[in-house]
Amino acid sequence: MSNLDMDDVKRRMDSSVSNFSGEMAGLRAGRASTAMLEPITVDAYGARMPLNQVSNISVPEPRMLTVSVWDAGLVSATEKAIRESGLGLNPMAEGNVIRVSVPELSEDRRKELVKVAGKYAEAARVAVRNIRRDAIETVRKDEKDSAISEDERHGLEGQIQKVTDDFIAKIDKMLADKEADITQV
Repeated sequence: MSNLDMDDVKRRMDSSVSNFSGEMAGLRAGRASTAMLEPITVDAYGARMPLNQVSNISVPEPRMLTVSVWDAGLVSATEKAIRESGLGLNPMAEGNVIRVSVPELSEDRRKELVKVAGKYAEAARVAVRNIRRDAIETVRKDEKDSAISEDERHGLEGQIQKVTDDFIAKIDKMLADKEADITQV
């Protein structure tokens, strides 16, 4: 009997796709959304913390975000994290509040966002492939330990590959949908 838990493999791959989905939600085509800032982490208290754990994010206008930083000492670190996020945003601090205007998307900006989306997709694919590799190593170890036969190993590896292909296809579809959303004028 193999030590491989296919439900666990699927759950871990699904978690990678969910993370990717959250990152994609952050790529907005010219409209302000609190999800835009969710992937951003801030150097706070000696660690990297998600932006929503050091501040409150709101959308007062369709093209404006406000980030109310709870600790005044983290305002500059938060502003820097937003500026360096690769989202093309230019935050302006006023006391504990950081205003972030969301610019109209130029053609260059759209291309840039498509590249960022591609990087997120590749990171998600790599995560799914790493889970596949771990699962296959488990199955091969089981065969080496005589817990399963060579035929069972081949069958399990086939199942693992099919699940992997399904999750990679989901990632590719989400990327294609996001690219279409970003490039439409």
